[in-house]
Amino acid sequence: MTSANPKKHVCWGGGNHTHHHRLEVRDLRVSYREVLALHDINFASDCGRSIALIGPNGAGKSTLLKTLAGLMQADSGSIIWRGEPLTRSSHEIAYLPQRGDVDWNFPITVRGLVEMGRYPNLGWWRSYSRHDADIVQRALTAMDLMDLQDRQISALSGGQQQRTFLARALAQEAHVLLLDEPFTGLDKPAQENLSRLFRELTAEGRLLIASHHDLQTVTGFFDDVLLIKRTQIIFGEVATAFTPENIGRAYGSV
Repeated sequence: MTSANPKKHVCWGGGNHTHHHRLEVRDLRVSYREVLALHDINFASDCGRSIALIGPNGAGKSTLLKTLAGLMQADSGSIIWRGEPLTRSSHEIAYLPQRGDVDWNFPITVRGLVEMGRYPNLGWWRSYSRHDADIVQRALTAMDLMDLQDRQISALSGGQQQRTFLARALAQEAHVLLLDEPFTGLDKPAQENLSRLFRELTAEGRLLIASHHDLQTVTGFFDDVLLIKRTQIIFGEVATAFTPENIGRAYGSV
């Protein structure tokens, strides 16, 4: 499907330009209801990588994801995206909440939810176009949801729910995907399928940051690890940073 006024799709097909997009977090400090939740968070990563955000309950994982998404305000520090300050949620940043935080009884179909990914690009004045329909179609196809597009979201399995949210992020044409516990509640086949989708998305040039609690699967699912316990323990490649010593520093006590 083509548009009469073609517009180049962003972040489809693994264009090399996306790998030069860089997210940098510098000296981030965040409070939640006047309680210090995070401090001294410093890391940087390019598109094309997947990062496991690891730490015990109460370590600030969800707070960090929401702050990166622009849903929470930092006390100080900076979030730099493509060399510019990220002062509010951008259409290039997509946040996928925990499945338990979603009202799955809301009356909307799979296609309807994925179409919501186009809203940040439409603004106040531009109407939904053939170009937008093309992107939604490609997102549904990429996540193998065409046969489910008319199904109510309440009728989806856990794995199908995650694929639907990923399709919404693709429809948004997001470069950075922030996922809160995406593997929680999925059986092993669904986890392996989601991991495969992660590898495909990073190969296309996206940056994935996902909070994760299963320490046994970090090595198989992610490229890098960010260990936190209200402050940063370490950031680096899984092979070198995800060590028993660093895990112990994070989980020894909260």
